[in-house]
Amino acid sequence: MSTKNKEFFIEPTNKNNPVLVQVLGICSALAVTSQLAPSIVMALSVIVVVTLSNVIISILRKGIPSRIRIIVELVVCAGLVTIVNEVLAAFAYEVSKQLSVYVGLIITNCILMGRLEAFALSHRPGEALIDGLGNGIGYGLVLIIVGFFRELFGNGSLLGYQIIPDSWYEAGYLNFGLMNMPSMALFLLACIVWIHRSRYKDLQEEN
Repeated sequence: MSTKNKEFFIEPTNKNNPVLVQVLGICSALAVTSQLAPSIVMALSVIVVVTLSNVIISILRKGIPSRIRIIVELVVCAGLVTIVNEVLAAFAYEVSKQLSVYVGLIITNCILMGRLEAFALSHRPGEALIDGLGNGIGYGLVLIIVGFFRELFGNGSLLGYQIIPDSWYEAGYLNFGLMNMPSMALFLLACIVWIHRSRYKDLQEEN
């Protein structure tokens, strides 16, 4: 893999994470991360949709008239989201019910349309594939981290399996019920952004 392609993949998973730097796609981060399982499934769904849509639009880019490019992008995204939604309903029905309408709303995710407009329309399919994977994984990592802490401290479990031992509860430990509220997802996300900005000083705004 060339240095340029490595940057396309690594940057959005690390320094230029689309959620932490551009604050994109946070609606699903607040809505579906009360447990780890739906967080992982949503992350995988977005990775698939962003990657495939990037590749498809990159392949079609020279044949798409500028005046209808948004319509074409929406059609491609809607088709992929529908396929993902049907696959989840068929093979992961319980998680699909937990995600509810949010899988369908992937099409409104700013990361998705942003990559199509900013990258896929001006790069080759191979590069678009790498960029889509990088941005999808960068987004997914944030969801998984938030879902991990919300389920662990909110329910004492991970993926439905009890992690906090009964002896802790007998000694007086209580689950932090606020973790099940969307506001705590926003708080956790803010903490992750703070840690990220502390690591990358050049991203901090000057007063």
